[in-house]
Amino acid sequence: MNPGIDARLTRISTDGRYLIVPMDHGITMGAVKGLKDIESTIDAVTAGGADAVLTQKGIAPRVHPNKNGAGYVVHVNASTTIGPDENDKRMTGTVRDAVRAGADAVSMHLNVGSTYEPKQIEDLATLTTEAADLGIPVLAMAYARGPGVDESDPEALGHAVRLAEELGADVVKTGYSGDGDSFTHVTESTRLPVVIAGGSKGTDRETVEMVRGAMDGGAAGVSMGRSIFQHDDPGAIARAVSAVVHDDAGVEEALQQGGFAGGE
Repeated sequence: MNPGIDARLTRISTDGRYLIVPMDHGITMGAVKGLKDIESTIDAVTAGGADAVLTQKGIAPRVHPNKNGAGYVVHVNASTTIGPDENDKRMTGTVRDAVRAGADAVSMHLNVGSTYEPKQIEDLATLTTEAADLGIPVLAMAYARGPGVDESDPEALGHAVRLAEELGADVVKTGYSGDGDSFTHVTESTRLPVVIAGGSKGTDRETVEMVRGAMDGGAAGVSMGRSIFQHDDPGAIARAVSAVVHDDAGVEEALQQGGFAGGE
């Protein structure tokens, strides 16, 4: 194993469990709720138990003073919702850029099954080689996404996570299949730690139930953006999700730890 990668993985996780809050959405969607005053959001979610936050490299000066000792991941590709095709993710940085920005890891998004899959495979393969040379972990955000692809199909998700391992990633993020039983196929398709995306923002209970189901299916945690940073109380929902990921709490206990009376 690469000791640099191993050491840095501990900076973005706790005992092999991951609660990462991506906030790179400003490049994709603009300065939406939770991202205008990103400093306060970063402070809240890391105080609430997030192991790491994730942004594009240009936001690094706003991250470091507010992350309460948590880890930092720099994302290195992007697209926008107002561009011609949101699935066409283009590179926005290098591993060296991320190191200069003080990152503990880099991440890259690829859409397995999309028209852009071939180029994104090449980009991830190049990224993992460069990152290994510098001892930097790679989080591959490997989604099953494209024409005719069911984004929650466990077979497709299993293919996506295996692709990430085959290309040299260290951690893989993917969509959730909808229940713990079917998600077991996804986590068994790779030896990498698998973390789930948050998806569309639901109720507090729906968010916690999703995390609990994924963990029961063998997930190593979550990489959850809008469901946390756009919450009315980002710190509280981070505490609830952290209770499941880090303390193996059940749904009711986690909701209580987040302070959600009645568990809505």
